[in-house]
Amino acid sequence: MSKKISSALISVFDKDGLEPIVRRMHELGIVMYSTGGTQDFIEKLNLPVIAVEELTGYPSILGGRVKTLHPKIFGGILNRRDDSGDQTQVAEFEIPNIDCVVVDLYPFEKTVASGASHDDIIEKIDIGGISLIRGAAKNYSDVVIVASKAQYADLLDILENQNGTSSIDQRRQLAREAFQVSSHYDTKIYQYFLGEETGALKITEPQKQVLRYGENPHQKGIFYGDMDALFEKLNGKEISYNNLLDVDAAVNLIDEFKHEPATFAILKHNNACGIATRSNMTEAYEAALACDPVSAFGGVLIANGKMDLATAEKINSLFCEVIIAPEFDAQALELLKSKANRILLRRKDIALPKTQVRTLLNGYLFQDKDLATEKIPDFKIATTKAASDAQLSDLEFANKIVKHTKSNTVVLAKNKQLCASGTGQTSRVDALKQAIEKAQSFQFDLHDAVMASDAFFPFPDCVEIAHHAGITAVVQPGGSIKDQLSIDYCNSHQVAMYLTGTRHFRH
Repeated sequence: MSKKISSALISVFDKDGLEPIVRRMHELGIVMYSTGGTQDFIEKLNLPVIAVEELTGYPSILGGRVKTLHPKIFGGILNRRDDSGDQTQVAEFEIPNIDCVVVDLYPFEKTVASGASHDDIIEKIDIGGISLIRGAAKNYSDVVIVASKAQYADLLDILENQNGTSSIDQRRQLAREAFQVSSHYDTKIYQYFLGEETGALKITEPQKQVLRYGENPHQKGIFYGDMDALFEKLNGKEISYNNLLDVDAAVNLIDEFKHEPATFAILKHNNACGIATRSNMTEAYEAALACDPVSAFGGVLIANGKMDLATAEKINSLFCEVIIAPEFDAQALELLKSKANRILLRRKDIALPKTQVRTLLNGYLFQDKDLATEKIPDFKIATTKAASDAQLSDLEFANKIVKHTKSNTVVLAKNKQLCASGTGQTSRVDALKQAIEKAQSFQFDLHDAVMASDAFFPFPDCVEIAHHAGITAVVQPGGSIKDQLSIDYCNSHQVAMYLTGTRHFRH
């Protein structure tokens, strides 16, 4: 059923975009009610507006905490126009109909993010606005609800192109969006009060991006989040579900090398197929590509520093899905844009979440993110033989990579370059054999290379196989009741072993 707006209550925090709305309302003869700063804004435009206080007979009280919470306001919003009982009561108490409610809530999230004091944050918990939203949305059969400035354009369309007459479908859509606004707002307040404690799991993310499909073409895919806050997209096709999985893995891996010299990584199916640290980005890329030039095809590339022209010239001959860097030289960007579908992302410097959530069975799993990164001072030597300084650096390098590789996994490295990794194997022995075979297939010399494992060795078989391949230094969490068997083998064969005490399973 169509309904024409004859009166509107307007109470917004952010006035941007409000002027054309109130001017059009005035042109259509819509009676406007308002209070506080919004009333002042409308009056400064020389437009007629009735103060809420005039309608209710009560002033704004308690420092502005109570302004619109009054039967004459909520009766005007909630009365059912086709209910004779409601209409008898509104006539008895002289309650005017309010056909449209325009609200923009106090910026609670921004106030929390700004580091404001607890008292300031509490004062930014909107009470009247939330009540207006819920009341108007509940009575969407008769009332148009605009719950945030994000819906201003929808209201302006109704005012300009439909002369203030809305359809039931439009009102229902706006009501649905209004309840999302109020739900999101309340969830953020709950999360603030929850702090670091555990409580009910509440996730709210109003921004979404519909993807071409999910993991496979027959699956629907949607990304919920603000990609624009993390990346500036400089070129390329629409990003896919699988692209996003690889981008997430790439970003988390490269952050391990945020303060290291030039480091370049290539990822495929969420695992690094190449990564290296060198004195400049071009050399880092070439070393990363040499790890596995076959798997690099169609991969996601990421650098921890500026993408320069020399590196871009090397990359340009490789087919890759995504390239990520914190900065691109102008010439490098122009060259890389020559492939229209190649996705180029400039990463912005914002913090990532410190927790993870995934669906499981009929519920959810929640955990802290694995933010533990062991450095050389954290390594505890377990053998009589110690690693060289160069090997210690390689052990630290390999241990960072193993943390971001699917379990069971073993990583082999030498001279700050990934030689190979065994990924996602049901047996650690199989993971090691896979890594050795792969490294040898790409002509890596494993003599004096190092090995990192995401979990302990329950038997000495892995260190024995590694030793026969030329590996002379190992880092692993330790913790097996049979640790000593592996340590004894290393002592007998001049292999250095270090324990970190921290397991890094990744499933």
